[in-house]
Formats: sequence, structure tokens, C-alpha cells
Amino acid sequence: MPARYPFATSDFQKGRIDTYGKVWFVDSAHPQASNSPSHGAHPGTPWSTMHYANSRLGLESPVRTNLGDVVVVAPRHVETVTAAAGLVLDVAGVKWFCPMAGRLMAQINFTTAVGADCNIDAANIWLENFRFTGGIDALTGPIDINAAYCVLKNILTEDVTGQVTDFIVTDANADNLLISGWRHLGAAAVGADTAITIVGGDNITIEDFWIDGNFAVACIENVTTAAVNLSVGGGHRMNYARTRNAADVIFTAVATTTGNVGPNIFARLQDNAANITEAFVGAAMQFYTPIGIVNADGERSLDWNGTQSADV
Repeated sequence: MPARYPFATSDFQKGRIDTYGKVWFVDSAHPQASNSPSHGAHPGTPWSTMHYANSRLGLESPVRTNLGDVVVVAPRHVETVTAAAGLVLDVAGVKWFCPMAGRLMAQINFTTAVGADCNIDAANIWLENFRFTGGIDALTGPIDINAAYCVLKNILTEDVTGQVTDFIVTDANADNLLISGWRHLGAAAVGADTAITIVGGDNITIEDFWIDGNFAVACIENVTTAAVNLSVGGGHRMNYARTRNAADVIFTAVATTTGNVGPNIFARLQDNAANITEAFVGAAMQFYTPIGIVNADGERSLDWNGTQSADV
């Protein structure tokens, strides 16, 4: 058993790792890795890329759709995405999992073309413990979510070369999306619009986040199409957001978007100005405190001063 895996294959066979389907392995650094139909079923003979792994799951008999399969992506695996739809995850019900965190997480690096992206195009897909990196300036949406009931858990999105314009983008098909435990390390320089842009969708939840970047629009934006029952904040930990842009907006939504913002959101604005009220925009949403905002160094937070409910 290669030392890079912190568990044994027998752990899966004995039910110590929760799966009802098959377990597959991807590891770009393994000397026996190959994108071959005969590989993938054992950590000693893994597939080389997630792209190939997804294609094989779609060709297996039976096709691995919604069977509870887990694809274990090795620590330090690097998936390089160089074109639009360069990585497409379109086999429903598959969990993509890296068993390590921090800098040991599997990396998905977007480079070469500004439209390079990972398309999540099937329902019930789960990605956990992945580091997504912008390897070229002005990427236009490297994580593109277009399907329902998907989960992104404990992920890191990071500007490495230049600034990604909108790192995560969702469309109206991304109903019941859950993003939990998300860290975004944006560049301090100008160039980004948002960390996530949400276009429509029902019951989307973004919780336990830590976002930092220079956002010309907002850290979190809902745009173009109203979302229904959007939830931003809450979870089991604090939610932190910082914008280093003079726009000073943490969250903004279409006027008819419904849902909840908060509790436990703590925000840092760029300018020491009359910008507290304008930092959160959601005319048809409900806001649950605490939502604390600081707009200068050495100061304690001020509660967000939106309209307070009254016992009338």
C-alpha cells in the first residue's frame, strides 16, 4: 500500500468509510498511474486524471450514475484544466474526495485560457477537500455549477496568477446547492468582481465561509435572476468576509430574491466611510444578527444597521 494514502483499501471493504457503491482512485503523481480502462480500482494502479475517471464512470456497465461511488483523489494530485469544459463532472451521484486538507489537498489548476473551467453538470455530485487555483489572469468562472443537489465541502479557491473575475458561478439549475467550509484567498490587487456569482436557483446555502479579496461588485453576488430561499451565513462556525475594494459591498442580491442572511457574519470593509448599511443588500430577505462590520483598523465591529423589526 503506498504510504501517501492514510488508510487501507480494506477500510472501504470493511465499511469503515461510508459508501454503497464502488471506490475508485486518481493520482497524477503515482508511478503506476494511467488513463486506462484496466486502472482506477486500486490505489496501486490509479487513473491519472479526474477527467478520465469521470469518463470511465460514464462507460462502466452499469453506468455509475447515482450508485454511491466514491472517487478518492490523492493528496498532492494536480489536475490541470486548460480550456472551457476542460473538466466536466457529469456522472450523477458521485463523491469526489481527497483524504487530506490544507496544502495537501488535491489541486485543480485553471490555466492557458480565460474560459478554462470545471463544469458540474449532473445532480448529487459532492466535492470535498479540493484546492482550486487560478493559474492565469482574468479567468471568467472556473467553477461552473449547473445541476441540483450538489455539495462543495471544505474547499479552497485561490488566486495564484492575477485575479479570477468570478471564481464560482451558478445558474438557475443549481437548486439545493450546499457550499460549506469554503475559504477564498483572493488577490489584494484589483481585478476580481466576486468570489461567487449566483444566477437564480432555489434553496442555495453558503455557510461557514472565509472570503478575502478585492471585489469590485461584492464578495457574494446574486445577479440577473432572483434566487428563492437563498441562505448566506450560519452553519457551525463564524463566517468572515473581507473586501479590499472601495465598493465596500459584502453581499448583494436581486431586489426580489428571498431568503436569509446571517447569523454570525463578520465583515471587514475597505474604507472608513458611511458604508455600513450599504454593505449588505437584499430588499426581500431577512437578516439575522449578529452581523458585525468593521471599516477601519483598531476598531471593534458595529452591528449592521439595517431596518430592525418592531413589535407592532
